[in-house]
Amino acid sequence: MAMNFEQARQNMVENQVRPWEVLDFDVLETLKGIRREDFVAAAHRNVSFADLTLPLGHGEVMMKPVVEGRVLQALELKKTETVLEIGTGSGFLTACLARLSAHVTSVDMHADFVEAARQRLAATGVTNASLETAEAVNGYQPTGVFDAVVITGAVHTVPEKFVRWLKPGGRMFVVRGDSPAQTAVLLTHEGEGRYREESLFETDLPYLAHAAPVKRFVL
Repeated sequence: MAMNFEQARQNMVENQVRPWEVLDFDVLETLKGIRREDFVAAAHRNVSFADLTLPLGHGEVMMKPVVEGRVLQALELKKTETVLEIGTGSGFLTACLARLSAHVTSVDMHADFVEAARQRLAATGVTNASLETAEAVNGYQPTGVFDAVVITGAVHTVPEKFVRWLKPGGRMFVVRGDSPAQTAVLLTHEGEGRYREESLFETDLPYLAHAAPVKRFVL
């Protein structure tokens, strides 16, 4: 029997995402409306809506749906705002961010991810996202600042350059700390170099390149 993807997507939102305290109407409608199954490898299409991280290649993963929902809700995006996403991955979260904001700039160090995401976004009808290939921690520097920054890979500590990409009043979602007990954090730029920090939930993601803790050698 063929899978009813439409029903599976609705069930994902109602039975997984909403019970995880994601109650924002626009976020829930976004997750219902964007075809997550079109952003995964063909081999994983039938588990597109499972409460799992899905492998993308290069040691990277697609976040669980519940985590994606919490990311989108925490940012409280407005249709007039600009977003920077570090880690394009499959492009699914990019599509969600684009629906909730004015424009998304998304950066990934893997050129094959960027090209595949570009095709998926075009097929979905997303026209307000720009994709770039770059390594974020040591190499990338945007030309402006943003209302929201989303870091989709973990960092051991938040690089100082990342917080400088936020406008006053801007918000950054980032997963920080030591695997496997990392903490999702929302940083809000309050102006004059001050940042308010809110811990959201515990999770575990692969580290961004050059953002893992330094390995300690024990004799």
